[in-house]
Amino acid sequence: MFKILIIDDDQSICHMFERIARKLGHETVTAQSLAEGLACLNGDSFDCVFLDVSLPDGNGIDAIPAIKSAPSEPEVVIITGYGDPDGAELAITNGAWSYIEKTSNLEQVTLALNQALKFRERSKACHAIVLKRDAVVGVSAAMHKVLDGLAQAATSKANVLLHGETGTGKELMARTIHDNSGRAAQPFVVVDCATLPDNLVESILFGHAKGAFTGADGPHEGLVKQADGGTLFLDEVGELPLSTQKSFLRVIQERSFRPVGGKKEIASDFRLIAATNKDLEQMCALGLFRQDLLFRLKTFVIELPSLRERKEDIKALATHYVAKLCESYGIPCKGISPEVLAGLQQHDWPGNVRELTHVLERMIIAAGDTPMLHLEHLPQAMRARAARQSVQPRMPKETPHGPESGVLEAASIDMGSATSLPTFKEFRKALVDNADKAYLKRLLELSGGSLKQACVIAGLGRTRLYNLLKDHGITK
Repeated sequence: MFKILIIDDDQSICHMFERIARKLGHETVTAQSLAEGLACLNGDSFDCVFLDVSLPDGNGIDAIPAIKSAPSEPEVVIITGYGDPDGAELAITNGAWSYIEKTSNLEQVTLALNQALKFRERSKACHAIVLKRDAVVGVSAAMHKVLDGLAQAATSKANVLLHGETGTGKELMARTIHDNSGRAAQPFVVVDCATLPDNLVESILFGHAKGAFTGADGPHEGLVKQADGGTLFLDEVGELPLSTQKSFLRVIQERSFRPVGGKKEIASDFRLIAATNKDLEQMCALGLFRQDLLFRLKTFVIELPSLRERKEDIKALATHYVAKLCESYGIPCKGISPEVLAGLQQHDWPGNVRELTHVLERMIIAAGDTPMLHLEHLPQAMRARAARQSVQPRMPKETPHGPESGVLEAASIDMGSATSLPTFKEFRKALVDNADKAYLKRLLELSGGSLKQACVIAGLGRTRLYNLLKDHGITK
């Protein structure tokens, strides 16, 4: 028997889902708001949550990360009163198991619930695997998802594709998979595809026979053979030359190859893990990467979050790397002041964990014999950013014909009667709300209703744009 939580402010919907779940032999609890639902999750264990989108105190899709972070880590099935393809995509992206409409029949609801619970059982089996993860730091929901993926990958033989921005630790994750696999005692061979010389790619990968080309004074064993029995890690696989992609495709299929100038096929039993920070699907569309090779690389895909998506891990990461760096310099471990941690939290970290470690090393050097890292040890640019964010900007001075008069006119603010005015707070909120709404409408016009294109134009994430449209009652 499983325990199901139903969060919906419509009592009839709660009763309907209760009947379905109880008929299947499960225990149910209902909540009429997000706050009530989160309180239930913090006080009890649940296996699955049916979650409404529109609730009195918030948007259900926004609450998915908080629900998934509850102690029992339940699966989430979004329920909504109307069809919304963008909402369905966003729900799954945010961590929901599935997305169904309230008009769904008994069979559809039962199927969604059974599938979510079966998936939960499989996930529990993966959780039972104790990962050796000494260098993988983080307790955020985003990292928990990554760790689940690493555990699953470690127990399989499938090809793995790690995708993430530069500096997110792709090689570290690949090593973690290798170290937790049955090949841990065998070689872990790294191929940096971005630095392979065009004229020597195949020789480096597959080796060469004596006399294969000028300067080949003896036979050479390639990296693919060196990975025999172990793991072959293709870092930045998007940089692999097209001419080599075809020959490497056959190597993946057959696990054998012929050295340059060689006459015999050589076998190599390697586990393949690849990594990239590029959009390989887009590269395939542009003819820059082979679609058939991508199919074989992405048997199992793990998305690595950027550091700005898991800022709750910054304190643990900073503590870990300060200790590690101090040890490498042979000095006592330094402390980190609360002001420094606050400054680190405010930074967006475009270089991710790699940038963080470089900043910490620079701070340790700047601190000298000081036992604690203080705000003055932060790089100047980061201190300037922290100072800027600590100051509230002033409203621009009103002028009859200045730029702000055009904003007021465009926003169409109701200024009240001749003898009254709204409060300044009401006026300012109306100004911002109306300006935002006008901007969003124009944005959808320019993008032709495409949220993907709108995100590019506005420089917004898909979740942020979707929520803004919902807040202002704007539909495509």
